[in-house]
Amino acid sequence: MTTLTVTAPRVPARLGRFVLDRFRPRIYVTYGLLWVLALEGSAVSAAATAWRPSAATGIRVVSVVLALLFLRMLDEQKDLAHDRVHHPDRPLVTGAVTAAELRGAMAVTAAVVTGLNAALSTAAVLLVLAALGYALLLVPLERRCPALRDRPLLGLAVTYPVQLLLGGYVYGSLVAAGTVTAGPGGALLLVLCAGVFLHFEFARKTAWEAAPGAGLYSAALGPRRAAAVTVGFAAGAVVCEILLFAPRGPLALLPCAPAVLAVHGARRFLAAGRGGWPMLPATVFVAGTHLALTALAVLR
Repeated sequence: MTTLTVTAPRVPARLGRFVLDRFRPRIYVTYGLLWVLALEGSAVSAAATAWRPSAATGIRVVSVVLALLFLRMLDEQKDLAHDRVHHPDRPLVTGAVTAAELRGAMAVTAAVVTGLNAALSTAAVLLVLAALGYALLLVPLERRCPALRDRPLLGLAVTYPVQLLLGGYVYGSLVAAGTVTAGPGGALLLVLCAGVFLHFEFARKTAWEAAPGAGLYSAALGPRRAAAVTVGFAAGAVVCEILLFAPRGPLALLPCAPAVLAVHGARRFLAAGRGGWPMLPATVFVAGTHLALTALAVLR
């Protein structure tokens, strides 16, 4: 009884330190917020309807951020064996948090997300739980198929659909609410968001040198080809932006402007011939594109 009294209050503190260390709310919360605002705002304004954030928007933002936290806690457990060798300072390795504590927090997170989306629609609940469920299925899949870890490109192909499912949740919940009508524009928006995210994903795992166990895409493709793919994702996002927004006039192409940062990052990376991709241009590209899309929706 004494042990429970002493240790129970420490669990939230341990989880809180884990969140600050591994989830980094300043980054993930900002990304989740901008992602939902840009996707929802673009979907609504593309339907020639005025858009303003609502209570439902807030539920979608909180749900996506909590889903990202859920994924971070799950990844920490999936990567435990790898981290014991390559990242011995991680919280789960050092015992700063336990797997049982993370699983408990994941259950609470899933319950909160379910409750929030029940206020929107049954479809919203099913869509967000589909993303979380797919992530859980990856755990036994990765155990049975070590190539998913050893081959980063294959691993990305299998794991990235979680992000697509979260994007589908945001768009699908809008359709279910009758806010927008499903159509080709929705698919283009999801591809646009995928291009923006994958530019950043490839940028952070592209370098001239690869440390053992780093899982860099450039180790599989070579630095120059990985750089080309990184810029290609940004270019794909720009193509989607043009197809979606060009009919509105030149001002509507404002979201294309941040793509200059992707080109700038590539030039710096290739000119240096060493080190990793300059992450500031990649980060600002992600934020700038989402902010421009949101501004475009508000100003419509």
